[in-house]
Amino acid sequence: MAIDRFYAVIPAYEPDEKMLAVIDDISSLTDFHIIVINDGSGKDKLPIFAEAAKKAIVLTHEVNKGKGRGIKTALEYIKEHEADTVGIVIADADGQHKVEDIIRVSEALKSSPDKLIMGCRRFSGKIPLRSKFGNNITKFVFSFAAGVKVSDTQTGLRGFSSKLIPFMLSVNGDRYEFEMNMLLECAREGIRFYEVPIETVYLGKNESSHFNPIKDSWRIYKDILKFSCSSLLSFCVDYIFYSIFAMISGNVAFSNICARVISSIFNFSMNKKFVFKNKEGIAKTATKYFLLAAFILAANTIMLELCVKYFIHNKYISKILIEVLLFFINWAAQKSFVFRKRERKIDE
Repeated sequence: MAIDRFYAVIPAYEPDEKMLAVIDDISSLTDFHIIVINDGSGKDKLPIFAEAAKKAIVLTHEVNKGKGRGIKTALEYIKEHEADTVGIVIADADGQHKVEDIIRVSEALKSSPDKLIMGCRRFSGKIPLRSKFGNNITKFVFSFAAGVKVSDTQTGLRGFSSKLIPFMLSVNGDRYEFEMNMLLECAREGIRFYEVPIETVYLGKNESSHFNPIKDSWRIYKDILKFSCSSLLSFCVDYIFYSIFAMISGNVAFSNICARVISSIFNFSMNKKFVFKNKEGIAKTATKYFLLAAFILAANTIMLELCVKYFIHNKYISKILIEVLLFFINWAAQKSFVFRKRERKIDE
């Protein structure tokens, strides 16, 4: 069913008059309903929410639960009250998302209802340093971790079909980490992204943002770091057993092969269950994984022998250098070949 009606979801914690201006603008759109979430704001903000209730549905958290939980509360409401397929556009309460850009996201959602629509900022003009630096860092790390390029990982303006509500409710996180987890889980599940360019608006120096640079950045990065921890742990297992076998046998090739067999089994289990959360049958993924592992092992062993013989004679240092060289090849191959997610269809 085509999307012709929309819900604008606006999570709000300690909002000011700018939120009422956002609601006024959206309420002029005939195909939009508005849901505002009062996420535990103080009593002094009750008049603002009372005014908002004249044009929007206001849902209330008695205590602050976080932006992610606020979005989920709105999604649960839509799921309960809507039988038809509708579009959902998430917007911020601080006036940084103009109604023209909200319309752009909704129009893109009409033509691409199976995708996550992202209103991506151009980052031109005078941008607060913490916003520009933070986005560049998360953009780079996300691209490496998820294998998908996104130009604005921190945008709060996003759109998706109500058919994705069960999926979105399953995404971990109740605060700002929910937004990054949404991108990571969509990438894992094969839900494609569609970027819509929007205007970059910062009011003052972005003082209205409740994003804590230290605490909330940690919530975001701890989930991204899972992608790298498995490889690091597997390398440690591999290196320990390589060293043990090398001391016992003195044979580089034998030691490398034995250590790689042990670390490969460990790495496969970690990646399937915790990193890529792959749900395919173990026989299918294991076959692909160990074919790749055999290729990497052959390349690793040949390169290690050559390195020890002709370049760096210390077999322990050589081992580290070769592992670093093959790390990125191994990662890309596992992401695109072994644990690749099939493209998710919206009706699934």
